[in-house]
Amino acid sequence: MIKRILSRKVIVATSALFALFLVYMIPKDEIKQLENIPENIEYVESQVEEQTVFLLNRDNLLGRTQVVASETTDPLSKVKDALQTLIQEGPNESRVPNGFKAIIPSDTKINSIDLQDGILKVDFSKELLDVKEEMEEKVVEAIVYTATNIKEVKNVIIFVDGDVLTKLPKSGINLPSILNRSFGINKEYDLTSTDSINQVTVYYVDEYNDTYYYVPVTKYLNDDRDKIKIIIDELTSANMYQTNLMSFLNSNTKLLDIQQSEDVLSLNFNSYIFNDATKKDILEEVIYTICLSVGDNYNVEEVIFQVDTEEVYKTGIQDVEESEE
Repeated sequence: MIKRILSRKVIVATSALFALFLVYMIPKDEIKQLENIPENIEYVESQVEEQTVFLLNRDNLLGRTQVVASETTDPLSKVKDALQTLIQEGPNESRVPNGFKAIIPSDTKINSIDLQDGILKVDFSKELLDVKEEMEEKVVEAIVYTATNIKEVKNVIIFVDGDVLTKLPKSGINLPSILNRSFGINKEYDLTSTDSINQVTVYYVDEYNDTYYYVPVTKYLNDDRDKIKIIIDELTSANMYQTNLMSFLNSNTKLLDIQQSEDVLSLNFNSYIFNDATKKDILEEVIYTICLSVGDNYNVEEVIFQVDTEEVYKTGIQDVEESEE
């Protein structure tokens, strides 16, 4: 113990002598310059701009994820920047996060791009279609969902070397000339007949390296109920589309009533929607899965969450989408 104390004293004494030596060695004029440094130093916080793109995850599902964006406010430049992130070995390859991969084949070029009155016209080189048959439709889905995530883009027309893409050559799938999110994504079919087919897109939670992100699945069902009822039933169901997809919505949650007026959708739940009933707290992941699903299925701008007719939370669809970026 005594040896330790003596050692510490020697170290302290040596350090003090070394500090005095450094002060002695610094020229006086430099010391004066140090003394004249202004006290009011401003610190600028650097914020990295992000944008939403749809990339392939480990299960070959298109996931909604955020990547670094170029510093531009021009909508056309933003959408071109986002679409280039979808190109394998493309100019934005370094932005693709771990756990995801781009879907458009390498060497694909964007020949031209134009945005007018909400319609995006984008002309790709022929390499766009150099994919396996089972991935053809997903390429179109990724382009449409990534482009329409930019609020100025409502519809998309895809060209290949100057011609409108109306049919996928390998799968033979016919495409509408004007595409939007009604085209669907990560499609799942659960049909027993061709009657009363309802198309509903539901957002689930997935995870990579302790980070949550959202995966939309477009379901085709023989179910003529309101889409929001199907969404809530799917999110409370124990039978998920795939084992890796999750929902944080309590299985006992019930949607008691729906009211839609103009641009607002009001949803009245029982108390099981709360994560903490005493604090009247709803999990962020629950809000996001519901609001993102509503945004893809309803033409509304705002969602109101009620519990036993009492309003507990209100948010805009655009606010939810932008809070992810």
